[in-house]
Amino acid sequence: MKRLPIGIQTFRKIIDQNYLYVDKTEHIHRLIVQGSVYFLSRPRRFGKSLLISTLDEIFQGNKELFKDLWIYNSDYAWEKHPVIRIDFSRKKAENKDDLKGFILHQLNNIAGDYGFSLERDQYDEAFDELLSKLGEINKVVILIDEYDKPIIDNIENKELAVELREILKGFYTIIKANDEHIMFVLLTGVSKFSRAGVFSGLNNLEDISMDTRYSSLLGITGEEMESSLNDHIEMLARTEGVSRSELIEKITYWYNGFCFSKSCEKVFNPFSLLLLFKKLNFGNYWFESATPSFLIKLLKEKDFDLTRLDGIGISESTFSSYEIENLKIMPILFQTGYLTITGYNKERMEYTLAYPNFEVKNSMTECLAEAYSFVECELVHGHAWKLIDALRDHDLELFFDTLRIFFANIPYDLHINKEKYYQTIFYLVFSLIGLKVEAEVKTNKGRIDAVVVDNDIHIFEFKFDGDKDTALDQIKDRKYFEKYQGAGKNIYLIGATFADRNVGEWVVEKL
Repeated sequence: MKRLPIGIQTFRKIIDQNYLYVDKTEHIHRLIVQGSVYFLSRPRRFGKSLLISTLDEIFQGNKELFKDLWIYNSDYAWEKHPVIRIDFSRKKAENKDDLKGFILHQLNNIAGDYGFSLERDQYDEAFDELLSKLGEINKVVILIDEYDKPIIDNIENKELAVELREILKGFYTIIKANDEHIMFVLLTGVSKFSRAGVFSGLNNLEDISMDTRYSSLLGITGEEMESSLNDHIEMLARTEGVSRSELIEKITYWYNGFCFSKSCEKVFNPFSLLLLFKKLNFGNYWFESATPSFLIKLLKEKDFDLTRLDGIGISESTFSSYEIENLKIMPILFQTGYLTITGYNKERMEYTLAYPNFEVKNSMTECLAEAYSFVECELVHGHAWKLIDALRDHDLELFFDTLRIFFANIPYDLHINKEKYYQTIFYLVFSLIGLKVEAEVKTNKGRIDAVVVDNDIHIFEFKFDGDKDTALDQIKDRKYFEKYQGAGKNIYLIGATFADRNVGEWVVEKL
């Protein structure tokens, strides 16, 4: 059983030290022979750096590294090319001179590797000189990893982010001007800024981020998991005490669901999947490797309706309207991996975005609950289970005492639309209840109500600055309970109020 390459982004190391490699070389071969200048956006921890490393070895002509892989027996010529490879994640640019200095340093190092020095001391001129000199050896390959990292690192400082964008724009423009010297270009990153931004001078760039042909270039498909990780699946099934098919269903629920094209071909997040098989335990591995604090801050600033997150329709143009000066929520959530494509309507040219899987939805909901209720994220999980246990034990006193915790810490000086804000917290809390127990939980937009279908059925109606009995009467008068009467479960009707910035009085009636 091969070792799992957790955090290893170097193709040569994976092959030489006998780590597991999911063979993507057929996709890579297609990439090489069908085009020449590409851009690829994918969320973090999705294998972008490993792809860059693999391409580097291919263009260096190191055929023997690929002996057991698809490309080895293909018609690829294995011609050696000079490679310019730059990883912008290696340096956090604090200002424009930092970025210029980093680029120049990388270019000088590459020139040194090929046995010459650069005379130019301006980053763009030096790049032009490097391409020209390397072009005398053979056509040049350019591999840029995390092209957008300098911008993303400074996204909350718009003035600096714009300055850095202009530097990168000047750098990438040189590629177009040196077309005669270039064999292949790939730029990767998380975000996809519009062509008018970073890539305005690179109009021959082919964006394959949402191209069906390359939808599984990164990530692991279900078929790849079952074939490449078969021994690990068997081991985990024994550990979990379940059948193989039951385990695959659970793994799929937790980690599958990422989709990057209209075809909706689903892939697993490789980071979480590999850590699952290494630790033999289900966990929020990808989500916990970085906190989406900026995204949550943006959602709050724009007063975004969180009930729309899990199943929102957006037009194709939305994906190409991403600019520093006007950050749009949906493209960012998609590009960073917190939402993914779950459907496409040809007639409307409309995509549906939703959470990809349980890991992302559960973790994101907990973080949003923390952000809106000011309850620490570590405590949100425990409080959610306390609510579930209280309902199962018919202890509504404990249920409402716990529910009040989510509203008790909202600052008095917070300038908010109280009713909408409370509806948001209510929605998040009840969403968590549904996620923890896989219960059916329904909430209605614009109202503070919910139905929790678990061991029993609990129907809630809250009144903002209203009366608990009025809330209960509304459930009965409008017969919200009728559709659940044939379920063979106890049904509890609960009317409650919001008063003095928290949950107030409540009344319960069992049908």
